[in-house]
Amino acid sequence: MSAAKIPATIVTGFLGAGKTTLIRHVLENARDRRLALVINEFGDVGVDGDILRACGIENCPEENIVELANGCLCCTVADDFVPAIEALLAHEKRPEHIIIETSGLALPKPLVKAFDWPAIRSKLTVDGVIAVIDGKAVAEGRFADDLDAIAQERAETETIDHDNPLEEVFEDQLACADLVILNKTDLLDESEEATVAAQLSQGARASVKVVRARAGRVDPLVLLGLAAAAEDDLANRPSHHDAESEHDHDDFDSFVVSIPAISDPVALVARLTEAARTHDVLRVKGFVEVAGKPMRLLVQGVGARVQHHFDRPWKAGEERASRLVVIGEKGLDRESIAAMLAQP
Repeated sequence: MSAAKIPATIVTGFLGAGKTTLIRHVLENARDRRLALVINEFGDVGVDGDILRACGIENCPEENIVELANGCLCCTVADDFVPAIEALLAHEKRPEHIIIETSGLALPKPLVKAFDWPAIRSKLTVDGVIAVIDGKAVAEGRFADDLDAIAQERAETETIDHDNPLEEVFEDQLACADLVILNKTDLLDESEEATVAAQLSQGARASVKVVRARAGRVDPLVLLGLAAAAEDDLANRPSHHDAESEHDHDDFDSFVVSIPAISDPVALVARLTEAARTHDVLRVKGFVEVAGKPMRLLVQGVGARVQHHFDRPWKAGEERASRLVVIGEKGLDRESIAAMLAQP
């Protein structure tokens, strides 16, 4: 590997796995190197980018944070990714390491392939692909089907065409990883943690380690400096989509709900939880105004698990808009969900 190449770490993982929390921990603890971030999200509300900008970390200034809201970097390499990288490299103080956070529905392998483009290959290398895993979601079976039920269903009908898009995305992210972070272990008991760790080891490549973590707290020395040169190792990173020239995300829906200022955060969390259970919402995140409070409320939910806290004061002149990004499988009842969340 040429010493002139800047290492880039791709952080992948399904919706709500804790990618942004992990990256924030890296920013706060990797003060010996100049970092840059490329953040890719679904939806028009840039929640993850706003969370990371609020860090105020000197070694990753705001101008080194690039946010792309196209939903999938791997689908828009020429239009979005390459120009973003070129802009970062044109800075007077070039970054020493670039961290790329993919959206929760992105496939990492096509993005790794982009590092083989002539415009990028001579300047960057993929230091490693980090797969962040929501341990509780795996333990609850969100990414695995009931095989007995599928067998029964297939026995009863000849027309069943069973594809689980959640499982395919999860497996592709895991199979491409150079390091797997089993996150949210504080939500697992000892037996669940052992079972999930074993499942991840089976899905990952033989040489890949599984590291346990709570709230994304992993030493940056573990994450950065893997020197994997993943762009040279694509053949050993299998994907469900290897035979496809391109892919889409038609299996998923995302939309933004605007709601009035609320008076009771606990009541909002209850409505979000009910909406997730009723409509099988995969992910919800956004910022909300609480009447009479000077700080904005950050709301993040994974399925029916919803967390909230005040993250920072509203800035002078900042629009106190309450908007939530809702993501789920195709066919979400947008009107019903919006009505539930907009209740006083």
